[in-house]
Order: sequence, then C-alpha cells, then structure tokens
Amino acid sequence: MRRPAAMRLYAALATLGVAAAAGVGVAMPEEASAATASATGYATQNGGTTGGAGGRTVRATTGTAIHAALCSRATSSTPIVIEVEGTINHANTSKVSGSSCNTADGVIELKQVSNVTIVGVGGGAVFDQLGIHIRAAKNIVVQNVTVRNVKKSGSPTSNGGDAIGMESDVRNVWVDHATLEASGGEAEGFDALFDMKDNTQYVTLSYSILRNSGRGGLIGSSESDLSNSYITFHHNLYQNIDSRAPLLRGGTAHMYNNHYVGLNKSGINSRAGAHAKVENNYFEDSKDVLGTFYTDELGYWQVAGNVYDNVTWTSPGSDNHPAGPDPQSNTTVAIPYAYTPDAAGCVPDIVSRTAGAHTGLRVSDGNCTPQTPTPTPTPTPTPTSGPTQPGGTNLSLGAGSDGSSKADGTSYGNVRDGDLSTYWSPAGTTGSVSIKWGSPTALSSLTIRETAGAAGRIGAWRVLNGDTGAVLTSGSGAGAISLPRTTLSKVTFQITGASGTPQVAEFETYAG
Repeated sequence: MRRPAAMRLYAALATLGVAAAAGVGVAMPEEASAATASATGYATQNGGTTGGAGGRTVRATTGTAIHAALCSRATSSTPIVIEVEGTINHANTSKVSGSSCNTADGVIELKQVSNVTIVGVGGGAVFDQLGIHIRAAKNIVVQNVTVRNVKKSGSPTSNGGDAIGMESDVRNVWVDHATLEASGGEAEGFDALFDMKDNTQYVTLSYSILRNSGRGGLIGSSESDLSNSYITFHHNLYQNIDSRAPLLRGGTAHMYNNHYVGLNKSGINSRAGAHAKVENNYFEDSKDVLGTFYTDELGYWQVAGNVYDNVTWTSPGSDNHPAGPDPQSNTTVAIPYAYTPDAAGCVPDIVSRTAGAHTGLRVSDGNCTPQTPTPTPTPTPTPTSGPTQPGGTNLSLGAGSDGSSKADGTSYGNVRDGDLSTYWSPAGTTGSVSIKWGSPTALSSLTIRETAGAAGRIGAWRVLNGDTGAVLTSGSGAGAISLPRTTLSKVTFQITGASGTPQVAEFETYAG
C-alpha cells in the first residue's frame, strides 16, 4: 500500500494534470519569457548545448507557426528562440517549405537543423497528440512544455507514438522542465515518452515528469543499435510506467536524483554492454527497478546512495537478471562534468517542487532547496498570435490593398497601417485580402497577425499569386508564412476556413 505522504504528493500531481488538461485556470508561478539557465549533464559536453541563444526570438501559437519560424531563417543553422504559447495540435500544424527547414504535417519536425530553442511561455505550451521529432539535428533545447497522448496507432498518429523522439546522428539536446505523458500502453496505441536511437549522443533530460505510459523510453532501437551514448537523467519523476525507465542498449548513461514510483514491470534496464551510473535516486513502490531484463545480453551498473522503498525483485533467470534485492556495482563509470547531487532522502520532495512544465523552471541547489535560475537575456518579441516578423522591411507599408469583401466598420487598408488595433474582416467567415504594388516586387515570406480578441479564429488558408492566380502555399493558423521566392505585383491571403469571423490586423510582406 502506498504511504500517506506519497499519496498526498501524487494526488496533488494528478489534480494539477487534470486541471491543466481541462483548461481550468490553476495558480502557477510566472512563466519564463525565454529559455533560462544553462544545460547540465552530458549536454554540456561535445561543445555544449545552447539552442538558439543569441538568435532572434519569435512567438508562435500554432504548429504551423513553429515550422514557419524555422523556415524563415537565413540558413538551417541560424540561431532562433521560438516561444510557444497555447495548444499545438494536428489542426494547426502543417508542413512549411523553405531552404532552412524540412518540416511535415502532424508533427513538430526539427529535422536537419541546428541552434534551435523551443520554450513554453505565458499560459503554457501543450503539444496535444502531437510529437516532437528531432532528426539529424544538433544543439537543440526544448524547455517548459507539455507533450501528451501521442499515438502510433489509432487516430490521430504522430511521431511514431513518441512524445519526444530523436534519431539519425543527433547531437547535443537538452530537454528540461517538460511534462511527457500518455494514457496507457501499446495496446491503447501509445509507444514511448522519450526515445533516442540511430546514433544519438550528448543528451540531458532534467527536471521533467514522465507518467502514465507503458514505456518510458529507450536508448537504442535494437541490440545492434549501439551507437547511442552519453545521456544524463536527473531530477525527473517517473510515475506509473510499465518499463523502460529507460532501456539502455550499449553506451553510457548517468541517472541521479530521479524519483521513480510505480514502475510496474521493470525500471532501468541496462543491456547489451551498456554502462549506467545510478546514484542518489529514490525508488518507491516499484518492481525490478534496475538490472538486465528480457534478454541474456547483459549490461552493467555502478550504484551509490540510492533509496529502495517498498521495491520488489523477481528471481534471476535466463533472460531476467535483476540487480536486487541488494544492488551492488559491477562496473565503474567516470563522469566528465561537474554536478552536485542532492541526498536521496529528499529527492521525492525536491522533485515534486521542481519537475515538469509550469513550475517556474526551478532547480535544486544540491542541498535539497529549490532555486529560481537567472534568465538568460534574449530579445523581447513583439506581442502577436504568431511568430514575430522576419527580418527586413515590411513591404506592405505604403502599398495598396483590396479584397473579396469587408465587414461593416473594417477596411482593406487596416492590414497595412502598422496598427494592431485596426483590422479587416470578410463579410462572412471566409474571404480574401490582398497587398499590391505599382511594380513587380520580390517576396519570400509574409506574416498574418490577428487581433488579440480574435486570436486563433483563422483556420485553413491559401496564399495566391495575385497576378496569375497560382497557389504559392497553403496551411492553417495565423503567423509567419514562408513562400517560394516570387516576383509579383499582387499577393492574396485567402481564408477558406475559420472558427469565427476573422480579424486580420496586419498582412506583412517581406523580401527576406
């Protein structure tokens, strides 16, 4: 039976999660305005992990806007900080094309890119049934976000069923203060919460919550995928996980100051020659929390300072090699970075006060006391329902405009006056508005800004070459939009679907 203190802790966590999922207002610490503090663990090695630090900061409220921000960069390695607020889902996440990105529908695609930060701000960022895919990428930071209920079967599906998945020569990723959760196991259509495979290295998962899933995550997709290594897990809560907390095939991993509770089948599964340093963790109400399981390809571990509270162990067998009931080290693992672990006895308390999204990005000082890190200075984005504008001059200022229809009291000219309080609306929920020039003008991007009172109403849209009628691109949701570089005298934004009468405050156009 779970102890009363633990029951109070998990009831509080469950209440918080249910309230957030239902959209009920919950009193939270003020959210960070940008990524804060510095990477820890193995993410500090191999040159370090800084994400988009030093680059411009943009704001996104849709998945399409996240993709558009990536595609608006000069190159695929131009640093960028993308501040995300709101719910990102299939309805507002479309492929955007450009030379600096490689995106896809139905998944946040960080593919063949580098120097990117995605951070939740304001009321929070929730990726609902939509995974984050990091592939052939490096120097990536994901911070202060919730990713929930990503499926590999059923509907809708995303990212192979992984909340966050990394593969194909990924280097230097820091995932921090994230909440990753499912609503069941493989039978219910879910896969894992945090997977790394196909040569992924130098990754840290810190101050995060992983819960209610059949699989926590793996390092290596098979016994032959042994190229993944140098992973740190610290100050995370693993709650109600069947197995893979994580599964480690080959490579080296460091697990310290994590709270594991309700591991139903197995926990840290070190296999195929893997080396794990497991120290100052708190294992509670769980089964087979450390060992080599479901194979005779043995792995290794170094243990120190852990607490085993109501942990049960199965008997050894040909494909079952638990480390307990009295876990002892069978290897040594040298750690190349500095760290100060908390005593294991305080881990449930310190993790409950620091881990997960919406906790103010608090961290431990190594003495079991939460601290709020000093924010890393970043440029302040222009308030908007989508990303901030691309660099360069807004070519709409001083241009002309027309459209298909306009509601009473609105004007086509309001979309090019630089004033977010004035706007154009169509006579119904659909319609078009255009920007036009007296001579051919080269464009490669535009930004559609809704008024604050109508944010999120714009659904499906198309961008047309007003000279020829050709469709340049299409998608859903307001924000930054990348175009194939086109020379034209008129560009049209055509709204083909909306949840209410749209209010377009600005229709900005850019050459770069």
